[in-house]
Amino acid sequence: MKIIKVIPLLFLLSGSVYAERLKDISSIAGIRENQLLGYGLIVGLDGSGDKTPFTTQTFRNMMARFGITMPTGVDPKLKNIAAVSIHATLPAFAKLGHHIDITVSSIGNAKSLRGGSLLMTPLKGADGNVYALAQGDLVVGGFGVGGADGSRITVNIPVVGRIPGGATVEREVPTAFAKGDSITFNLHRPDFTTAKRVADEVNKLLGPGIAYALDAGSIKVSAPRDASQRVTYLSVLENLHIQAGEASAKVIINSRTGTIVIGKNVKVPQPPLRMAR
Repeated sequence: MKIIKVIPLLFLLSGSVYAERLKDISSIAGIRENQLLGYGLIVGLDGSGDKTPFTTQTFRNMMARFGITMPTGVDPKLKNIAAVSIHATLPAFAKLGHHIDITVSSIGNAKSLRGGSLLMTPLKGADGNVYALAQGDLVVGGFGVGGADGSRITVNIPVVGRIPGGATVEREVPTAFAKGDSITFNLHRPDFTTAKRVADEVNKLLGPGIAYALDAGSIKVSAPRDASQRVTYLSVLENLHIQAGEASAKVIINSRTGTIVIGKNVKVPQPPLRMAR
């Protein structure tokens, strides 16, 4: 007989029962992170590189930029380089010269990137512009060991690594922070009750008509045009404590584990009482 576990996770599905800061439940429209992507070469590997045509082509192109021409038809048979993709997240308000972390992943058949160094690689945004330059020594958490009989054991992922602070910001992303005479808070979990409570708390602090809810997920607030005043203004608003609205009644059933999760607002009707005969 299969045992069914019923777990009343009230705090999980009922929404917050305590006040949260506005900065924890919302974000400001127009202020966001941006994704960066690049393609480059890892060098200095101990014979664990890849053997793919595009890696060889990339190596030839790099040599050509340094004024070295390789004979046509000659395969360099490289074992210590690997073609990789590099991705990073560019935070909002990142300035020229700031350093950001990057993640490097093999895109060929390299066995491991441990001990490798990434050569200078431009990182581009969705618009095709270069926003950062990446370079540095790779930190790999995984490793693999092979035996003479062909056996092999791998711990974690040896073909993916990180370079903390491995990219330098070369272009700033413009934001709409200081534009217009208002700002908009977007709730992480849209809810009409929460949106109304945010507007009410702002108006209680700053006066009537300063804030109003646009819909269940956005609250528009009047703001000063001066950038320095707007910083102080937002530092006050984002620390307002808001009691978020309760989530709708839900029952979640996991058929694989036999677990039933019941929210706070779920009401289970009681069966009618039967008179004893």
